[in-house]
Amino acid sequence: MDNNKKIYLTKEGLVELKKEYDELIGIKRPDVLARVTQARNMGDLAENAEYVASREELTFIDGRIDELEVILKQAVVIRDAKATNHAIKLGSTVTLHTDGKKEVFTVVGEWEADPTNRKISHESPLGKVLLGKKIGEKVQVEAPAGKITYSVIDVK
Repeated sequence: MDNNKKIYLTKEGLVELKKEYDELIGIKRPDVLARVTQARNMGDLAENAEYVASREELTFIDGRIDELEVILKQAVVIRDAKATNHAIKLGSTVTLHTDGKKEVFTVVGEWEADPTNRKISHESPLGKVLLGKKIGEKVQVEAPAGKITYSVIDVK
């Protein structure tokens, strides 16, 4: 992970990552550490499946803690997207029209992207072409099925 890159987050996204970090530090890591210690006290570590599993879990948790520390250190909170001239930017909720359907997306930083919840990264193909666009403009995105044309019909 690039330690100098800005990581864009909404206020809600920052709160969620801080919550995850606090839970890992205050609850999960101490619990797994206790399991490692308990398993170690059972004797032969070579054949101790609980020890191996808990050590692997501890390694994963420590890696995630390190990752979250970098993210939180480099986080830049996205300002209220409504204070613009209706141009799409990070944090904007956009209503698009394509093939007779309306689709609503929120443009977020890469760490908050969640396509199942209609949150797209500003670095995704669609996110990149949307940034700076206004109501009435059209954008094209290359997709596996071919080019898709979207019309911007609302920006909030």
